[in-house]
Amino acid sequence: MTTTAPAPAPVPAGAPAADSRLTDSRLTGRRRIAFAAYVDENYLPGFLTLLRSLALSNPEVCEDFVVLHDGLRPGSVARIRALHPRIVLRRVDAARYDTYRKGDQDNYLVRKAYFILDVFRIRDYDTIVTLDTDMVVLGDLGELLRLREGLAAVPQFFHGRHKLNSGLLVIQREYLTDAFCDRLDATGRGGDYELDKHDQGILNAVLDGDFVRLDARYNFVKRRLSGDLPVPEDTAVLHFTGRHKPWQGGEAGYATAEERWHAYDLTDADFHAAFLALPGALHHDLLVHYGTPHVARTGDVETARRVAAAHIAAGDYQDAVDILSRVRIPPAAAWPHEVLGHALMSVSRYEEARARLRLATAAPNRAATAHARLAQIAWVHGDDATALRHATAGLSVDPTHRPSRLWAERAAAVPPPEEGSPEDQLAHVAFYMDRQGNAGDKLLPESVRLAFGPDTGSRRWHSVHAHRLFDRGAVERVNARRGLVIGGGGLFIPDTMPNGNSAWQWNVPDEHLRALDVPVMVYAVGFNAFDGQSYRAGRFRESLRLLVEKSAFFGLRNHGSIDKVRALLPVRLHDRVRFQPCPTTVSRMLVPGWSDPAEREDTVLLNAAYDRAGLRFGHDYGHFLAQIAEAVRNIGAHTEVRCAAHSLDDERIAFDLRREHGISLPVIPMYDFGNDAIRDLYARTRLVIGMRGHAGMIPFGVGTPIVSLISHPKMAYFLADIERPEWGVSVHDRNLGAVLTERALAVLDDHAATVADVHARQRELWKVTEENAAELGALLGS
Repeated sequence: MTTTAPAPAPVPAGAPAADSRLTDSRLTGRRRIAFAAYVDENYLPGFLTLLRSLALSNPEVCEDFVVLHDGLRPGSVARIRALHPRIVLRRVDAARYDTYRKGDQDNYLVRKAYFILDVFRIRDYDTIVTLDTDMVVLGDLGELLRLREGLAAVPQFFHGRHKLNSGLLVIQREYLTDAFCDRLDATGRGGDYELDKHDQGILNAVLDGDFVRLDARYNFVKRRLSGDLPVPEDTAVLHFTGRHKPWQGGEAGYATAEERWHAYDLTDADFHAAFLALPGALHHDLLVHYGTPHVARTGDVETARRVAAAHIAAGDYQDAVDILSRVRIPPAAAWPHEVLGHALMSVSRYEEARARLRLATAAPNRAATAHARLAQIAWVHGDDATALRHATAGLSVDPTHRPSRLWAERAAAVPPPEEGSPEDQLAHVAFYMDRQGNAGDKLLPESVRLAFGPDTGSRRWHSVHAHRLFDRGAVERVNARRGLVIGGGGLFIPDTMPNGNSAWQWNVPDEHLRALDVPVMVYAVGFNAFDGQSYRAGRFRESLRLLVEKSAFFGLRNHGSIDKVRALLPVRLHDRVRFQPCPTTVSRMLVPGWSDPAEREDTVLLNAAYDRAGLRFGHDYGHFLAQIAEAVRNIGAHTEVRCAAHSLDDERIAFDLRREHGISLPVIPMYDFGNDAIRDLYARTRLVIGMRGHAGMIPFGVGTPIVSLISHPKMAYFLADIERPEWGVSVHDRNLGAVLTERALAVLDDHAATVADVHARQRELWKVTEENAAELGALLGS
């Protein structure tokens, strides 16, 4: 595949959409990809077969599918929606094409050809792949989804020149603009194009050969198979050009090709069964969309388990409970019982979960996981002895089982004795990280406490783990203290230790939140949902509203979180939500006796995160890795680059760079560090290139320049708050390697000035923190 010429300069694609998913995509730079086709009643049978073929040949792919139409019957729309979970209907502007001058405007095929040009008027996506309704997809389309530049199509050779075949187009955002549409309209109205396919003629006239050439396998036309020739094995898209379509009886001489089309002309039941029988990974949305009716039709327990597991992976825990509750699970079917137990505990139906998980422990291949979940339930309820017993049982089945080992360590941990008296203490709800846990989360509780004073130990503080059930006993213990601090960190996230009591990280039932009678202070908490991730809106909204009502102080760590939370609250509560920067960003002012290092090591630290990798990278991980390799080589020519791993999973960047690009990086296991060592490492390096939120905020807080790799909205939120958006670059940026190199070398070349800028930005955050501290001091009488 080669490009003939550079794509035209990008043109702004119009006003941002109001949809929060699209807004978050703009913050992270995550590419929004869609398929598109023009569909009418005559070609509906072809389109339905196209949808089936797309799912069966690309079962890990599920992007929006934009259906352009000029009027479809409700029954037809229902049939389309039954075959794809992300259909977006868009009616074409039919009158616009009445002004086009070539061809018979009353001819159905002419009008149909023009209507596909409406795809260029869509502004909600960065990449659109158009497909004709007389196509079937036979192979992997991953290469098309990874294309990032230009307008791509399969070329045809006409009169000594290459022209595109418009049956399949891969269109990037620089063509989805008003300016390009104006060129299409001018050519259509002027009639200065060849009448070879109307839309195709207009596109060829406008592009004049300037398009990305795709291999013929992506639009393999039927005519090449005349005489019943076999379809080449590497064909990805087979296109039934001509007037005789397979659903209309076909055409003589193409029986072998038409057999490939008819292989996808299936009933819903046969299609669902065929999809569910595919080997390998299946996209969550497709598995749910096809598996749910299959379970309703057949009562198949194994399919119900798979669909439930997909729901759990997406954070849809109640849906997982619902589908497994619709089928009869035999007592010996350990895996479905284990998955149902997982779903039930995630919605806080703990007794039912225990019953299911105990059944699952009888099967050797599920026992370790079931025991680990039983240990988790016991730990959540404060029963460390039972938690340790189950975790030990899990390890006896599988000594390498990491979750069982984690719960054994948590249950066996002896909390330090509390030295103070309740009337002198503040209670503190936080996520207290495990010994080898995420370095950023490990530092957070101490950082929050430093914002209230230099004593961060048990004389002044009573610890309450956010993930443990906040029961009546916990209420009484907190009410015996001076107040309750909640934070910091991204506690507003739905899938870290999920529960049905609040639908965010603090496992607090409403009745126990209402029972608090001491000042409640929410401090530097973040709305931490990823681009593309959603909450169980009802339960979370109710818990959030009650929390804001109960709070004497409600401070969120960035203005992006403030906007998100306010959108979920009644207007009367909006003013109670205020800005409180994460205390890690002002560590230089908070840590007692802090002094900046006299000199720094000549290093750059690189951090990448891999939790929820699909939400971070989409289809672009290969591109990201290649671009990072380019940047590491370029920056490494000036300064040593090291990998800073906040968690074990973060080490993957070093493994992948070595395996794919032959680059070796020293790895620093920050998950083994104590808090002082974490701050010290970041204070002594010259620059941190980080993807995790606290791989930006912690180094910033100790005075070190940063360049953030933006894969989550919170990174953009923080940079907006400090008015330095240029200190970040999207992991999806087309020129990530070059941009990262340029910005990193600029920092290194003028390091003192950048450090001074960091300090200046930090002082602005410190002013806010001091103002809030004065209010909190008055609230607490100190």
